[in-house]
Formats: sequence, C-alpha cells, structure tokens
Amino acid sequence: MTQISLRGLHKTFGTTQVVRDLNLDIADQEFLVLLGPSGCGKTTTMRMVAGLEQPTHGEITFDGNRINEVPTQQRDVAMVFQNYGLYPHMTVAENIAYPLKLRGASLAERDAAVQKAAARVELGPYLQRRPRELSGGQRQRVALARSIVRKPRVFLMDEPLSNLDAKLRVAMRAEIKHLAYELQVTTLYVTHDQIEAMTLANRVAIMKDGVIMQLAPPEEIYNDPVNAYVAGFIGSPAMNLVGVNAAASHVTADGGVNIQIRPPRQGPLTMGIRAEDMQLTTGTDANFAADVYAFELLGDATMVTFKFGSTSIAAKGDKNLRLKFGDRVGVRFNASRIYWFDPVTGERIR
Repeated sequence: MTQISLRGLHKTFGTTQVVRDLNLDIADQEFLVLLGPSGCGKTTTMRMVAGLEQPTHGEITFDGNRINEVPTQQRDVAMVFQNYGLYPHMTVAENIAYPLKLRGASLAERDAAVQKAAARVELGPYLQRRPRELSGGQRQRVALARSIVRKPRVFLMDEPLSNLDAKLRVAMRAEIKHLAYELQVTTLYVTHDQIEAMTLANRVAIMKDGVIMQLAPPEEIYNDPVNAYVAGFIGSPAMNLVGVNAAASHVTADGGVNIQIRPPRQGPLTMGIRAEDMQLTTGTDANFAADVYAFELLGDATMVTFKFGSTSIAAKGDKNLRLKFGDRVGVRFNASRIYWFDPVTGERIR
C-alpha cells in the first residue's frame, strides 16, 4: 500500500505555469479526486505522479521515498485513460494480460489472473472478442480489468467515464466505487464532473489555475465551500450566485428584485443559495417574488428558473408542480442556508 506526497510542485510549459506550488498528501488506500475545469492543472498533476511529466520544481514521494527520477515503468502504477488505450489487434484476454506478459509472468499465471480480473468486471463472456466488437462500457471495463490484473501500488484514472453515455456513467461509477472498496489501493482520479467527485471520493481537491482551492470530504465541500468558485462548481445544479446590493434588512438583486433577508454587512455582496434550499409558495411568507422564466420536469422534482436581470436563479419544486411561463411565484428560504461571498475576492463571509 502507498502514501503519496506532493511538495512544492510546479510545472511550467514555456511561459505558462500550469501547476503552482502544489502541496498534497494522499493517504494509503484513499480515493482522492482532482476536480476542476479544463486547463486547471489536474491532469498534469496526475501525469507527474505517473512519471509521464517531470516537475519543473518540487518533490513527489511514495511512502516517503522520492520518485522524481524513477521511470514510469518502475513506479508500479496502473493508469486508466479517457480513450481506453486498448490494443485493437488483441483480444480482450490479451489486452488484460498484457501488463503481466511484460513482467514475464507464465502463461498459467496470466490465464488465472485474467479470469479473476474479468470476473470482477463481468467480462467473462467477452474474453475472445476484440475491442471493435465491444460497446463503450465494455471497453472501459477492459481498461479497468487491465489495471487491476496485477495489484499496483497506485491507481491513476484520467476522466475514464467521459466518453460514456449517461446511463453507462452511472453503472461504471458503481463499478469503480466497488473496485476501490474491494482492492483498497490508493487512487488518484481526475475529472471535471462534480457528480463523479461527490459519489466516488474520500476527499476532493478542487483546482483552479494550477492551485488547490479547497481540499476536503465531498459533504464538507458541498455544505461549507470556502469561496464562490468552489460553491459554484459543486452541486447539480450549481449553487445560485447572485450579485446584490445589501441594505440593513434586505438586499436588492439585478432587475430591482428585493429579497427580504438580513445580510452580514451593507454594500455589494454575492449571495449564494442552492436550488433545494428554496421552497415555492403562494403565501405571504416569501423572501421574494418573481416571474417564472422556465420550468423543467425532472421526474423526482420540478426545476423552476427565474431571471434577475442577466442572472438565472434555479429552485427545486415538488414533482407534481405545474407552472406556466410568466406565472408570479413566491420563494422562501431559511436564512441559515444562505452563503455570502465578497464580490471582489470571492472569499466566504462568515
């Protein structure tokens, strides 16, 4: 088992600094997710752990031993890529067995390990097929089986579910979650999908411009974001962030909408609230009222969108709720579920 430490990690391509003074400890057997938009440095960080990129500055250690100069093939890491990385001329069994073949394992050892790995991801009936004869989900399972056929020190997964449709992503999330529990191997997982991060991770590191904005368990990041960037990145839908001008007993949003709530200070603020923390009402207890801009039936809920000037606000209503465009609806919420941020720095105001 392996504990990973990154200390003062920098990576520069030409004049572009992709990773900036990154410090991170990944515990033995932990499933840690690097989450962020394209270009934030998450894949570059993972590639440095793998040895596919060399840090410009800084140190990477496995169990306290520096590995910066250790070649990729000697780091004992297994990688799963977004594009599967399968050999098209090989059968499923041959693809899975390939890492063992490189290690010089005997044919009997390879066959036994392939059968065991294939059974774990339900590929037994497909071992003699070639990748072109498989669905996207099956190909991804082959890539997973190839990575677990030998128990590596570290799993590295770079957006492995991005090419799958929505239903397959849900199924494969469950597969990966169960494999992580079963194998207990330290895992670094890279994604831009916050649902994957929330459902898979022990901890999530949210990155922006090569810097970790917040590192914490998923529920802590969801309920206690440190800044507006993190608040707006986590959640489906993302947290509503509304620019307001605060008075003593209310705030005014774009479009002149008055919201009855006592702010932490007066002047410009960013107010954040999640869609599920708002309730629609026709009574007099509303914090504000607005016209319905759009509504969507989600099956388990109805998503209602309001417009405050150029800002969209989403609220979740009952699944049986039916509204028309332009209906005037009141919205109430608990003041304890409001988040406040500085509009300039984005930092949380507590």
